[in-house]
Amino acid sequence: MLKTLSIILSIVGVVLAGFVLITKNFEFMPYLMLILGISILITGLVELQKDRKGFSGYMCIIASLFVFFVSIKVFLLS
Repeated sequence: MLKTLSIILSIVGVVLAGFVLITKNFEFMPYLMLILGISILITGLVELQKDRKGFSGYMCIIASLFVFFVSIKVFLLS
């Protein structure tokens, strides 16, 4: 379940990033950051579910929280 959601979010993120790069319309960057944050959070959760309680799972969750913070800040400033 999480693997398919991660793949779908990654595809949507790549398409949205390609659209932003081609059109140079940076209006969708907060949405791209939100999708990136969710994707990183899912990656961290998958790592923790695999009983690899190492550094990478927790680092992914911390990075996703930072991306969520930046995304919300950009949403509020726009």
